[in-house]
Amino acid sequence: MGVKGTRHVLIIGGGVAGIQAALDLGDMGIKVDLIESKPSIGGRMAQLDKTFPTNDCSICILAPKMAECFRHPNITLHTFTEVKEVTGSAGNFLVKVLKKARFVKEKECIGCGDCVAKCPVKVPDEFDMELRRRRAIYLYFLQALPMVMTIDRDRCLYLTKGVCRVCEKVCARKAIDFEQKDVEMDLNVGAIIIATGFDPFNPTSLSEYGYKRYRNVITALEYERLISASGPTGGRLLRPSDGKPAEKTAFIQCVGSRDAKNNPYCSAVCCMHATKEAILAREHDPNAQAYVFYMDMRATGKGFQRYVARGEEEYGIKYIRGRVAKITEDPEGNPIIRYEETLGSTIGNMKVDLAVLAASFVPRRGTEELATILGIELDEYGFFKTNPSAPLDSTREGIFICGCCREPTDIPDSVTQASGAAAKAAEIITGGHC
Repeated sequence: MGVKGTRHVLIIGGGVAGIQAALDLGDMGIKVDLIESKPSIGGRMAQLDKTFPTNDCSICILAPKMAECFRHPNITLHTFTEVKEVTGSAGNFLVKVLKKARFVKEKECIGCGDCVAKCPVKVPDEFDMELRRRRAIYLYFLQALPMVMTIDRDRCLYLTKGVCRVCEKVCARKAIDFEQKDVEMDLNVGAIIIATGFDPFNPTSLSEYGYKRYRNVITALEYERLISASGPTGGRLLRPSDGKPAEKTAFIQCVGSRDAKNNPYCSAVCCMHATKEAILAREHDPNAQAYVFYMDMRATGKGFQRYVARGEEEYGIKYIRGRVAKITEDPEGNPIIRYEETLGSTIGNMKVDLAVLAASFVPRRGTEELATILGIELDEYGFFKTNPSAPLDSTREGIFICGCCREPTDIPDSVTQASGAAAKAAEIITGGHC
């Protein structure tokens, strides 16, 4: 690279990929500004219970990285912040960001929760996939960093109606600040890394699955929150409709993926994700029985095929190669799976306690707007476009892409790409002499 820039890198997205890129750069002595639109870093990985193929606790892996990132002397976190404008070129980008008001003083709040206990407003909890309710003042999740409360400006009674202020009265540290304003900041950086992740496809439009009509039809990410010890049921796999244990569960693959009407691409991780979730069901309940309905088993990573075999042999998972045509519901709220088993060309019906839809990975909301701000292109599916011969390079010099915002990717590959993007950004910063 012939460019040598300011020794700062901007990273957009504070999930595991963004965190890894920040740590790599920080350890090189390069200053990093890490932008995260949510109140805490952690991303989608923070919502998972365990990871495949080792079944290690997800937050046990992620939390130490979050903590190291939070306290690293070369990394500055800008949470609850969005990128608004980018000008300049590789080596000398000028970036305007907007830090949204939390209405809580970050240096004073210690996350004690006294304000939460007294807040009278309950709203759906985004982090828990709306399976439980949080207060209008809230901590994004238990291990959030920074561990600082945030007031939801659209739900707070004082900010919307001019009444209440109970949180302010009970806060012993006087951390509540209703006069706080959004703040614009200008950053000068030499390179930019995008690690904004993905959103799960909303399967409501696929009426054949009955999602949102039948309470015991949920998505894979909702299942993760149900089975997580920090989730709404304390890690017990209970049916949303009646709170009864879900002992017989069907996992439906390729919901919105490999579908010409929605997303024609494969989402890459769903086969392994379903296997992991089916294993977790048996680990939580020895009587649990899991059925995985799949089109093709795509276990392409290291140890993945062994993991599928282990699920079948040790945990009794039943893999059914076939397409689910429709899900209906009996009077007790049990999903009825109607399917065609393609190997035997037979039609079947199966009654289960819970049906879990492996929804496609889609670009994060706001991706198109961010691409316009950055002056880069998207591919035909709406993910950030990369150069086939340089798969971490965007269509603009000095801007690099890693993780699920470039294509559906599992955690190990996202981390590997993040380190690669960090190395490329370092080349820009140092003029090719790290």
